Amino acid sequence: MVEYGKNQMLLLQTLTSFEMKVLLECAKIPRGRVCTYAQVAAAIGKPHAARAVGNALAKNQLAPIIPCHRVIRSDGKIGNYSGKGGAAAKRKMLESEGAGILQHAKVGN
Repeated sequence: MVEYGKNQMLLLQTLTSFEMKVLLECAKIPRGRVCTYAQVAAAIGKPHAARAVGNALAKNQLAPIIPCHRVIRSDGKIGNYSGKGGAAAKRKMLESEGAGILQHAKVGN
């Protein structure tokens, strides 16, 4: 279970209910594993909201505490990453965690 400090809790309070659900679901993804935007959407009860999940993750101010880099596209591509370094940085983080999906994944859209 992730523990949040006072400043982090203040950031979480600025989120919509949907964004909060997305980030909390994302926080459950273990190191070395990935989920798709569609899987996160389905897990929070919004199976047709994969794009909205991506938008919510783009607002994640608690990365890497909430590991939004562990969410990829359904077609196996890395997808975007709003953090410094973009998709290339996302790939490096996933590689450092041993995410096996990357052998076939491509950087970018």
